[in-house]
Amino acid sequence: MRISIFLILLLIMTSIKSQNNFHDFEVIDIDGNKVSLSQFKGKKVLVVNVASKCGLTPQYENLQKLYEKYGDENFVIIGFPANNFLSQEPGSNDEIKTFCTNEYQVTFPLMAKISVKGKNQSPLYSWLTKVDENGVVDAPVTWNFQKFLIDEDGQWLTYFSPKTDPLSEEIVNWLE
Repeated sequence: MRISIFLILLLIMTSIKSQNNFHDFEVIDIDGNKVSLSQFKGKKVLVVNVASKCGLTPQYENLQKLYEKYGDENFVIIGFPANNFLSQEPGSNDEIKTFCTNEYQVTFPLMAKISVKGKNQSPLYSWLTKVDENGVVDAPVTWNFQKFLIDEDGQWLTYFSPKTDPLSEEIVNWLE
């Protein structure tokens, strides 16, 4: 009986430990600097994989509008360029930054280009997309501009399809 209880407790502790928190990750920004996501504690976070040569690229405009309206001490958008879908983000980090700044006046944080799926998937996106890591649901990235909502405590809340407008009622209601 004692061994059974011990094994159950061990399994529970192991599963809790494997479910990281958003704030546990470090990434590289578009300028090559290390960024600890713990700096976003206390903020709502919208994570989105972006691409500059996609039919959904114009979403940058509404992402920026959302950031300008709500991006203060309580909210941040973090863009992760990715080239996983039909090579729609072929540029270097410098080219991506120039494009986003010149074409859409992006001021929200952009990270270095990563892989959001497949064998080279970044650890953060593995956590975002796999129930055994985020503890909530499997949410594989289906295309550019898929959106993930993270709460102020770094907990995974939900995700939205790539076609969901950043200014959708669901996202705005979450912020308000």
